[in-house]
Amino acid sequence: MKLKLLSILVAASATTNAFAEETKTWDVTSELGAIITSGNTETTTLKGGIKALHNLESWNNEYRIDGLYKEDEVENSAGVKETQRTNEKYSLSAQGNYKLNEDHAHLFIYGSHVSDYFGAFRNESVISAGYGQRLLDRSDMWLNAEIGPGYKYFKYPATSTAVDSDGVSLAGEYEGEVIALGKLDYTWKISDNAKFTQLVGMEYGDTNTKTRSETALLAKINGSLQMKVAYNITHNSDVANDKENTDTETSLTLVYSF
Repeated sequence: MKLKLLSILVAASATTNAFAEETKTWDVTSELGAIITSGNTETTTLKGGIKALHNLESWNNEYRIDGLYKEDEVENSAGVKETQRTNEKYSLSAQGNYKLNEDHAHLFIYGSHVSDYFGAFRNESVISAGYGQRLLDRSDMWLNAEIGPGYKYFKYPATSTAVDSDGVSLAGEYEGEVIALGKLDYTWKISDNAKFTQLVGMEYGDTNTKTRSETALLAKINGSLQMKVAYNITHNSDVANDKENTDTETSLTLVYSF
């Protein structure tokens, strides 16, 4: 039986025009993508997210919810094929930016939580505050930077092989530490119908340094609908022996704005 690939890309959210210059009080976008295969290999992958921007006189606020779920057909110890969950991750975050008198400068407060069933850490919660500034400001291109201190509270997976300085297992244990955060957010408006974005963020701590990168290209299909191709990299400097330092993800989704 030939391999069949069904790609379902659906999405829904807000703003009349994805690349509109007009600033609106609420700007909400959402994206959803799905890949389902059958035949010699059976897999199901679902990816979705919602981002809301709230623009006020003195504040710009951002709220995000993202999720990823994947199932694969694998062969168990008895040699029988069965469907198993192979990836599941959810994250939510909120950031408030207080505008300063100088152009494109702000103070921020940020909070996030990540629940990852197959990652280097089972749960991660971060809270931070700091300063942000626009380093490049052109009509078709801009670059924002943020830096500040924070605190991370995280949990090791129940199956982790990590140990503390005394050799005691950290499996299922919680740890916390002070961290330093930095972020660069670059946008290039290639044309009225295409946009390139690059986001790089780092959380530096004594226990682990986490670096995240998202490279994305968005192409407008019509006034409300875009197609997004993205490549994500997450690197943790220190992980358990049974975990990889780097996770990558390539996605193709539709983004809808209204």
